[in-house]
Amino acid sequence: MVEIKVINKGHHPLPAYATGQSAGMDLRACTDGPVTLRPMERRLIGTGLYISLPEGCEAQIRPRSGLALRHGITVLNSPGTVDADYRGEIMVLLVNLSAEDFTLNDGERIAQMVIARHEQATFTLVGELDATERGDGGYGHTGVE
Repeated sequence: MVEIKVINKGHHPLPAYATGQSAGMDLRACTDGPVTLRPMERRLIGTGLYISLPEGCEAQIRPRSGLALRHGITVLNSPGTVDADYRGEIMVLLVNLSAEDFTLNDGERIAQMVIARHEQATFTLVGELDATERGDGGYGHTGVE
């Protein structure tokens, strides 16, 4: 279990796991009133949450499948990354991919947040890479005969 320090400047409950095996926690819109997204419009939506993640962790901001299926609403830079040293408000970049206006209300569940550990890497310049069966086969290459 990872402990996350949080400031909630909104008036909604803190994110929580819906079930014992849920990977993500729902994030809620923290707005002054209804917000309408026109077709193909994108907008940053605040959550009222400010967090302090432990070093070596990130928060991934992902779409909610129900909003995507029913209304064409998704997170544009999915998954969005909240770094451990970021201290600003968690914002969600939503986009309306449907042909209809979509109105979201204060407190509506707009995305999910997954906490994940990560590694940092260093690069070493080399003259060639080790050989593999796949080699330089690119997009759509695996499984093609």
